Amino acid sequence: MASWVSDFEEAMNVNKERENKTEGISFFQRYLTIWVFLCMVVGVLIGRFIPAIPAALGRLEIAGISIPIAILIWVMIYPMMMKVDFQSIKQVGKNPKGLFVTWIVNWLIKPFTMYGIAYLFLFVIFKAFITPELATEYLAGAVLLGAAPCTAMVFVWSALTKGNPSYTVVQVATNDLIILIAFVPIVKFLLGVSKVSVPYSTLFISIILFVIIPLVGGVLTRVNVIRSRGQEYFDEVFSHKFDNATTIGLLLTLVIIGKTACWN
Repeated sequence: MASWVSDFEEAMNVNKERENKTEGISFFQRYLTIWVFLCMVVGVLIGRFIPAIPAALGRLEIAGISIPIAILIWVMIYPMMMKVDFQSIKQVGKNPKGLFVTWIVNWLIKPFTMYGIAYLFLFVIFKAFITPELATEYLAGAVLLGAAPCTAMVFVWSALTKGNPSYTVVQVATNDLIILIAFVPIVKFLLGVSKVSVPYSTLFISIILFVIIPLVGGVLTRVNVIRSRGQEYFDEVFSHKFDNATTIGLLLTLVIIGKTACWN
């Protein structure tokens, strides 16, 4: 009897742990994969049946960078950049193993494996189905993605998995500093290997638009709010006002990418 009671209590504790893990995850977040798929379908349908929309958006560019996508990326990244506390970098030495793994994967493994996988599929496996010009463009996109760690989604996945928020902030803060130095050289090297010509101006503008501007804006917002209302208000109230902004920005970006890809 005692053994049965013990097993029952253990099962109840397991259920409670599962409930705690999903606590705070909204219905919208829980089924994010479905919304991502639907947005991609919507984007493709718009590009197929309303080509005037992607044609108009395609004209809104600066140095080859889409202005609508840039705005949506700001919407996606800015709320997360507010959570970056560079004071946390002082804690780097307390538990460096996880940081070393993140740095090595992000900057010494991921960009090059992304290039290798993309080249394998685009120029070998699907060679008969894709023109060399289009394959080269897709390869350039894969290189740009592979060399850019997604700051916003690190916070999202950490929150969904109940990760250590302080350690997540340290990881993001250090990677944001590294990307300012490492992104352009790595991308320029890999694009050079693939014989894709991308001006340095485009790469530096990308860093300014997608990293420096949202990062500086987020830090200034964080400092001003904490200075005027306090740390507790920022953590418990202000930052939660933007909880859905990142996800909405991500989904709208997928719609634009989907319809643009179809239109092209």
